[in-house]
Amino acid sequence: MSVRIRLTRCGRRNRPFYRIGVFDARSKRDGKSIEIVGTYNPIEADPEKKYSINEERIKYWIGVGAQPTDKVKVILKKKGII
Repeated sequence: MSVRIRLTRCGRRNRPFYRIGVFDARSKRDGKSIEIVGTYNPIEADPEKKYSINEERIKYWIGVGAQPTDKVKVILKKKGII
């Protein structure tokens, strides 16, 4: 089974909010996740509140072989996890 760490969209129209989740690679963008490991709010002005990430679980899933998407890689690099 191929596992990906990717974003799933929440929030209302013109006010996006994303959850960072661990998904089976074959599932839909907003499909059922294996685990939610963080959130990303692109509208938030305060950089401390923009990302909320469970670093321990992210490191676990990457260690097990989960592949983050390009956008999630950028977020993880900004937080210093990768």
